[in-house]
Amino acid sequence: MESLLIHGGKRLEGTLRVDGAKNAALPILAASVLTENTVHLYDVPDILDVRRMADILSMLGCRTHWHGHELTVSGHSMCSSEMPDALSKQIRSSIFLLGPILSRFRRATVTYPGGCEIGLRPIDLHLSGLRALGVDVREEGGVIHCDGVNMHAGEVHLDYPSVGATENVIMAAMCLAGTTTIHNAAREPEIVDLCRFLTAMGGRIHGAGSATIQVDGVKRLHGADYTPMPDRIVAGTLLCAGAITGGCVELTNAPVDDMHAICAKLREMGCAICEAGDTICLQAPQRLNAFPILQTQPHPGFPTDMQAQMLALLSVAEGTGVIVENVFENRFTHAGDLNRMGARIICSGRTAIVRGVESLTGAHVTARDLRGGAALTLAGLVAQGETVVEHAELIDRGYEHFERQLCLLGADVTRKHTTA
Repeated sequence: MESLLIHGGKRLEGTLRVDGAKNAALPILAASVLTENTVHLYDVPDILDVRRMADILSMLGCRTHWHGHELTVSGHSMCSSEMPDALSKQIRSSIFLLGPILSRFRRATVTYPGGCEIGLRPIDLHLSGLRALGVDVREEGGVIHCDGVNMHAGEVHLDYPSVGATENVIMAAMCLAGTTTIHNAAREPEIVDLCRFLTAMGGRIHGAGSATIQVDGVKRLHGADYTPMPDRIVAGTLLCAGAITGGCVELTNAPVDDMHAICAKLREMGCAICEAGDTICLQAPQRLNAFPILQTQPHPGFPTDMQAQMLALLSVAEGTGVIVENVFENRFTHAGDLNRMGARIICSGRTAIVRGVESLTGAHVTARDLRGGAALTLAGLVAQGETVVEHAELIDRGYEHFERQLCLLGADVTRKHTTA
């Protein structure tokens, strides 16, 4: 087990470059097995989930090689259509390989994926989308057997604009003869990025970023060199670090056009934000103002992955605010630990009512999921005394050396390795 030790009270200021996006790199890595040629990926975040995905590819027979933030994948020697059970259960994103493996072998065996416990996150939409493409799906004892011998292009109607289901159907349809149309598709920027990568491999996709996506099947895909988009959630978290400490933070290589919902809420809290090209600068007030209400929604609404960080900000803002979590049903687990630090949060179902306090007090708290852990770290930055955030390894799933980034902005954060 690893912990972050934070001594709060430091005003953060400085400039950081935003890393490549976790939620873009993972499906792109999955898509790399659609070709036997070599794929070169640049500016890949060296985080736990990406490392685990690369390990899964290696166990499937692919050759992977890291060189700094460059990751090379060769699928020529890929020999298995059966996902490794133990690794697959460690990350939710392992399910992204279902569509590509089916496209490659016309069969796939997978277990239910793991990841953070932020809700049920069923994969029914993934499976129903694949069934619409002619895949025979059989579930036995937690194992999913997919037979794609009769796969064909078709019409897919998603009951909910699921990001993962949209990506899986796109990848499964890439090499099917004819046109596949996905209705009620997710519109997240990471889907657009995946489609750009697939296009660079020779794919033909129309409508990425809209509710209707068309995939015109091609006979084969080739290798490509590609740089995934910057991480809008990491960027948003770093802006929140500046905001909660009354600081001034400048980010370069930021996906500014994909952060409008995040920046709108920060401005509503009193932050001054300037945007120019791929650079964004935040100047925080001495104390934040509470916003009346925030509701998470699929893109272009406010991202659920930023909800926990905003709850931390709201905890020390002047006034009372409400957050409604519309995407996942169990994403306020960090609220109890914030209350241990002196916050006043009342949760009821998918709603959190927060009455801001002037200051928080350091405490021993526990990260229970990736974004909740980041939120507790933000709270520790402004808390009086020492805060210990246990299970920091969960934060490592989505942030590369989070404590180092914060220290470069002037925070006092160190990592402690412990045995549990």
